[in-house]
Amino acid sequence: MSLVKSKKRVADHGEVFTPDWLVEAMLDQVKGESERIDSRFLEPACGSGNFLVRVLARKLTTAERKYRKSDFERRHHSLHALMCIYGIELLPDNVAECRQNMLEVFDAFLELHEEDDLHTAAEYVLSQNIVHGDAQTLLNSAGAPISFAEWGYFGRGKFQRRDFRFDTLTQMGSFSDEDSLFADIGKHEVFTPTKSYPLMTVRDLIS
Repeated sequence: MSLVKSKKRVADHGEVFTPDWLVEAMLDQVKGESERIDSRFLEPACGSGNFLVRVLARKLTTAERKYRKSDFERRHHSLHALMCIYGIELLPDNVAECRQNMLEVFDAFLELHEEDDLHTAAEYVLSQNIVHGDAQTLLNSAGAPISFAEWGYFGRGKFQRRDFRFDTLTQMGSFSDEDSLFADIGKHEVFTPTKSYPLMTVRDLIS
């Protein structure tokens, strides 16, 4: 695989892709987290998904190992693994490619077809989790603040979604500073979702 798409993109956007061997070596430095189903990963310049695809593959391997005796739970925990991976990317072709690359890995693992509900659910999750925007300005391609969905799995096929503004989450580090204007604000106030949804099934998710 070429590490650049074009010299112009390198000059204009600093776009260079990380080789697979280096991705694996870096993820091995956080092996436990990269393999845990519900650990959350965000790549602020995700490109076509070099890192995110490998994180997903590791999480799916864990889902297979832990839930191989229950196909129902294996499939739902695999979707939750996908739900816990996020990306921001400036270039629209990379956004589309990243979503497609991750979807192909997910479909292949669960042997899904396009008409399967889990395939459609995964497409929707990726449309929410892989954002076309700028991680420096914290704005999406429409100029609105980037928002991410936090997905939780409660077992028995039930998921919960809560939406948070990314700019609020990135300010959390300053709230621990004793001299900060926000020093007395509790975490529960900082992490107030902009929207919460009732528990939903895969069918609810895609309807």
